[in-house]
Amino acid sequence: MAEQSIAGSTGTIMAPEGDRSGRARLVILLLCAALAVAVLLSLTSGASDASAVNVIGDWLTGAAPADAVLSARDRLIVYDIRLPRVILGMLVGAALAVSGAVMQGLFRNPLADPGLIGVSAGSSLGAVAVIVLGATLLAPVTALLGALALPLAAFCGGLATTLVLYQVATRQGRTSVATMLLAGIALAALAMALTGILIFMADDRQLRDLTFWQLGSLAGATWQKIGSVGPVIVLALAAMPFLARGLNALALGEATASHLGIPVQRLKYIAIIGVSAAVGASVAVSGGIGFVGIVVPHLLRLLIGPDNRYLLPASALLGASLLLLADAVARTIVAPAELPIGIVTAIAGAPFFLWILLRKRGVIDL
Repeated sequence: MAEQSIAGSTGTIMAPEGDRSGRARLVILLLCAALAVAVLLSLTSGASDASAVNVIGDWLTGAAPADAVLSARDRLIVYDIRLPRVILGMLVGAALAVSGAVMQGLFRNPLADPGLIGVSAGSSLGAVAVIVLGATLLAPVTALLGALALPLAAFCGGLATTLVLYQVATRQGRTSVATMLLAGIALAALAMALTGILIFMADDRQLRDLTFWQLGSLAGATWQKIGSVGPVIVLALAAMPFLARGLNALALGEATASHLGIPVQRLKYIAIIGVSAAVGASVAVSGGIGFVGIVVPHLLRLLIGPDNRYLLPASALLGASLLLLADAVARTIVAPAELPIGIVTAIAGAPFFLWILLRKRGVIDL
């Protein structure tokens, strides 16, 4: 890992023993194909006659109604209901997985997760506040923002948590990763406590909404929501690959990274802001979806190694694919009802997380 990191940070053309660059490129190509399959599966899964062949045929023949392969009903289902859901699932899955990979590289801790610094808890607090207080204390806000009130409140909650975290962890212009980690845990606990108070105040109807939102779902996907959070997530994802060289060097320690010419402090700022924006926007529109941010990077490290030049794009592809598959399962396993997607990811992710703990127990002294 050290030899790979030095090579990635200095740009030296060298093929150290154990280099898995070739395998990483192959895995990325395979993940592109897997994502295409997941998109088609998600578009065609559910109570509709639209098949993958019909959807592809409709794309190839254009949108002319007279020549349409899909019926008007199927076109409505595919393009107005499922397609926004697929795009939102890809954005959220990629954002959570890449954020997890960046956090693990930044903290140099294989068990780091976006929720560790309190972003997810802060976003949840903002959303729960709108659900519970939207008709009373926050009525003017919900009347002004309408359907955007919930995602904007969640995004602002995550952003506010990050700003407080900066103030606590930064001293004399330098941010302590250890202080930020501990402060994030404390802020997450505080946000969860405030969320608990709001849940205690909620009525039966609000409790039902809160239950489904906290367990995560893509059921509310609309073009309007994609337009509100999509640019934030896309910008954050576009910035992440530029951190790969710095994260590789940071694996050797902050002092070594500085000697290699990496602006460590700026790297921390960009990483934390990018993760906060991506996770906050994702939680705002999909609720709490766990384990994607920790399972996907670990799975890929087993295949392609720790080089962030390949790990970050591969995490985006695998995270998007897994979330689409989990959403397809959530929509069909108890049809015509729908299972919260957070249950599916937790059932699949929790055993994998326990396996990681057992596998790393002797290495990280857990």
